[in-house]
Amino acid sequence: MNVHATPMPVTPPATVLKVEGLKKHFGGIKAVDGVSFHVNEGEILGIIGPNGCGKSTLFNCILGQLQPTEGAVELDGEAITGLFPAELNRRGVSRTFQLLQVFPNLTVRENLILAGQEHQGSMMSRLFGPKDAGLSAEAEKMIGFFNLGHLAETKAGGLSYGQQKLLDAAMAFMAGPRLVLLDEPAGGVNLTMLASLKDRLEAINREQGATFVVIEHNMDFVMSLCTRVIVMAEGKVLATGTPAEIRANPAVIEAYLGH
Repeated sequence: MNVHATPMPVTPPATVLKVEGLKKHFGGIKAVDGVSFHVNEGEILGIIGPNGCGKSTLFNCILGQLQPTEGAVELDGEAITGLFPAELNRRGVSRTFQLLQVFPNLTVRENLILAGQEHQGSMMSRLFGPKDAGLSAEAEKMIGFFNLGHLAETKAGGLSYGQQKLLDAAMAFMAGPRLVLLDEPAGGVNLTMLASLKDRLEAINREQGATFVVIEHNMDFVMSLCTRVIVMAEGKVLATGTPAEIRANPAVIEAYLGH
């Protein structure tokens, strides 16, 4: 008698972020107009689109910088719509900005420790806890992971722009956030440093299972880094798919790639 083993069911990845019907209107301008998408655990999702398509407004609505006009945002199945950035930080949501948020008069190590404090501890623990908030070991880990060891005691203001971008990314991943949103991490970075940044982002996803979303204008960077890409146009989702599917999509070619 032949006995056939029953195949084990494949468990789909958990949904970390879910955005449903998000809208943001400024008077008669529909900056974000009914956007829905999700981000799976361990995924690198890219969001691209022409200037003025609503990418940054979308990010800011998700992250509490703006209150959405309509729609819902969930993190691990719990509603987070309209929560303030500080509360989202405590829930494990981190971000970078188009404009660098490093502290120029603090060293690389001090910047990382300060970033980690945003994700844990109360004001009392900051006042009366250890000076490093117990984050020195995690800071050392990030310094090593992002190849910043030779710059650990250098003030951030003395770093090159590309090195500051690398530090900015390392700060976003301090304290093991559940979700990171990166706003144009490749902007203004030279090709050598860009290759290093891409390598480190791929590694943190592969080795630590980090989940993150990237808004970016650099098409090559997004297409080579992200596993799935959303294209926005005029406040709406124009297309969603793998990088190969997006490159071949006629609507995307017409609206964004221009060739």
